[in-house]
Amino acid sequence: MSNAEHTVKSYDSELSDLDNAILRMGGITESMLSHASEALVKRDPTLAANIIHDDFKVDALEHEINASVNRLLALRQPMADDLRAVISALKISSDLERIGDLSKNIAKRTITLSNSSPIGAVHTIARMASLVQSMVHNVLNAFLERDEQKANEVRAQDEAVDQLHTSLFRELLTYMMEDPRNITSCTHLLFIAKNVERAGDHATNIAESVLFLVTGVIPENDRPKDDAANFERLESEKD
Repeated sequence: MSNAEHTVKSYDSELSDLDNAILRMGGITESMLSHASEALVKRDPTLAANIIHDDFKVDALEHEINASVNRLLALRQPMADDLRAVISALKISSDLERIGDLSKNIAKRTITLSNSSPIGAVHTIARMASLVQSMVHNVLNAFLERDEQKANEVRAQDEAVDQLHTSLFRELLTYMMEDPRNITSCTHLLFIAKNVERAGDHATNIAESVLFLVTGVIPENDRPKDDAANFERLESEKD
């Protein structure tokens, strides 16, 4: 094998390793979101604590991806499709890290809620989380397959998440008005619902990164939104 052939093979291997790191990171975040929903419904503080621990794995993978991207940019000077792949990996890892953080935040509030009386709205949150989890799963497949259609389908699902979020907001307000003793628990659930909705936004961001990766164009049309409650002002929690 010539030096040139060896260099090309080594470069291709580095790009493949970057893709694999994204997929590993995505698998963990998808699992965290699924388990966060399960812990909330089952009122399981032990499962919630495990989710918090898993966030360290997500952070470690983000650091690994950042280091790989910096190395590729400095040593390989990628161009055209390869440059888009490297830039997209950096953006996607950032969005996956945020989904991990949001799942961790849900788990923290679930631990608190495990000592309170159950509220039926958790099942609505679980439906919304299931939809967002499917978005994460499908957008990772879109990334793996470089599939423009699948990425667009994930992007379109954001509206359904917003509709559920609006419905849930109203449901929780009803619980609080019916019995003031529900206010504390419902406030936690409002934050949890917002975390799930924000995770959907990050999945949509990933879909747009995939579209940029595949087509070289960032979508110009606004993504569909439906948030009549205007709950966007309630910011998701930071670390």
